[in-house]
Formats: sequence, C-alpha cells, structure tokens
Amino acid sequence: MAKSSNPKRKKAPKTILKLPDLEQSKSAVLNSLVSSSSQRSYDHAIREFIEWYCSEPRLAFNKTVVTRYRIALEQKHYAPSTINLRLAAVRRLAYEATDSGLLSPDLAAGIRRVKGVRRLGVKIGNWLTAEEGRRLLSGAGNASLRERRNYAMLAVLAGCGLRRAEAAALKIEDLQLREGHWVLADLNGKGGHIRTVPVPDWVKTAIDQWAIPASITSGTLFSYCLSGAGADCDQDEAWAREYLQA
Repeated sequence: MAKSSNPKRKKAPKTILKLPDLEQSKSAVLNSLVSSSSQRSYDHAIREFIEWYCSEPRLAFNKTVVTRYRIALEQKHYAPSTINLRLAAVRRLAYEATDSGLLSPDLAAGIRRVKGVRRLGVKIGNWLTAEEGRRLLSGAGNASLRERRNYAMLAVLAGCGLRRAEAAALKIEDLQLREGHWVLADLNGKGGHIRTVPVPDWVKTAIDQWAIPASITSGTLFSYCLSGAGADCDQDEAWAREYLQA
C-alpha cells in the first residue's frame, strides 16, 4: 500500500494586508535604509499611509487603492515633492511585502506603476543675501570662547553650505590642505554620498579662532565642552548637538 503524502501547501500571497503585515513590511523598509534622515522620512510617510489604509474597511493593497491615496494627498494640497515622497515610501512598502511573501508580485508591480505628481516650474527658493549673512555672523560675537564656537559653527554652515547633520559630525581631521587650498575632505553626506567641500579663507580663520584656544587637535570639532562653564557645561554642549542634528 502506497504511503499517502500530504505536502505542505505554500501560502498564497494576500491581497488585503492587515496591520501586523503592514508593520512587518514597514520594519523591513526601515532596516534597509542607511541614512537616519531617510528612516525618519519613510517612517512618517508609511505611518501616514497605514492610518489612511486602515481607516477604510477591507481595502485591497493594489494599484487602485494607491491611486486613491495619491488623490487624497492632492486634495490636502500637499506639495508635489511631498506627495512623491509618500508614494515612494508606499512603493517600497509594497516591494518589501512582496519580498516577505505577504503580497502578490503582480499587485506590487501595479503599485510601482502608480505615477507621481508632476511638478511644473521650479521654486525660486529663499536664501540669505550677502548682507543678511554678514548680519547673522556678526550677531554671534567673537569675544568669548563660546561666542567663537558659535561663530565658527555659523561660518561652516553658511560658508561651506553644510547640512546641520554634516556639521555635527565634522571632525578636525576632515579639514585638510589639498593643492594649496583648505577643504573638508571626503564628507559622508545625505544618502551616503561622498563629497569634498572647499573652505573659504574666512571660514578657516573662524575655525582656527575657535579650535586653537579650545585646544581641539582631534575628534569632533563642535562637541568640545567649554572649560570653566560649571553646571552649564553639559547643557551647553547638548544644545549645540541638538541644534546641529535637528
């Protein structure tokens, strides 16, 4: 008599994802991102989508639903860049759900075909004029050691065009002399991009006026705790780190 075989059937992918499925896929998305700022942006975008998705009864996770979500975002008058970021997070969510066997590859392919919002024209932006930049720097002062540190921070941000997170991670070793010019060499910026930034002479002077009296010869440039600050020492350093990393 032949033995009866009862092989386990492979689970069929779902069309309707429940909250635990979405949370599992969201964790997979966040774990695949290296940049902390990207993790924050995608975490917020996916949470917003999950709240909207779960507010409707038994919605299937497919192209039609994601298109409805895009229309809902447009009705809130979000900027095209914001809507496109939200849609990119939803596409990534669908990809990870498929990779985990939770969602059909056909449904994920349909979701990836949902088009973003076209952005017509280019924003003019809002930046400081040269005079406004000079007023900002002059307001920092340059008398005490603390004021020199504040002035050097603003000089690096304004003169080198660094992001606050890049300035917070800046080390004195990053400041290097290359072919007769001072640069911030091989900075690891947003999205893991490596770049070298030229340092104007006046910014180098501002850094020296802070770093030399503060005896900073290695390590993080703007994490030095001012000597003689007493109980305010830790608070002062924490403020600088929080401001630059915000």
